Amino acid sequence: MTIFDERERAFENKFAHDAEMQFRIQARRNRLLGEWAAAKMGLTPEETDAYAKAVVQADFEEAGDEDVIRKLLGDMTSAGVDIDEAGVRTALDEQAVIARRQFIEPQ
Repeated sequence: MTIFDERERAFENKFAHDAEMQFRIQARRNRLLGEWAAAKMGLTPEETDAYAKAVVQADFEEAGDEDVIRKLLGDMTSAGVDIDEAGVRTALDEQAVIARRQFIEPQ
C-alpha cells in the first residue's frame, strides 16, 4: 500500500466520521428543539418525550430544516403558542449550539 492509498483511506474515514457526527448532532438538536416546543405547549413529560421523537422523525421527510420548522410552527400555532417562523428558526439555532456543545465537551 502506498502513502497515497493510506492518505485516501484516512480522508475517507474522516469524512465518514464527520458525517456521522453531524447526523448525531442534528438528531440531538431536533430532540432538544422538540423538548423546547413541548414546554412552550405545556405538554406532560410523557407527551414531551413522544413529541421530541416525532420532531426527530419529521427531519427525515425532506432534506434541510424546512420540514422540522414546518412541523413545529404548525403544532405550536395549533396549540395556541404565539410564535412565528423567525422564533422557531432562532430556537433551532440555539438548540444546535447546545447539541454541538454536548457532543464536543467531555461529560
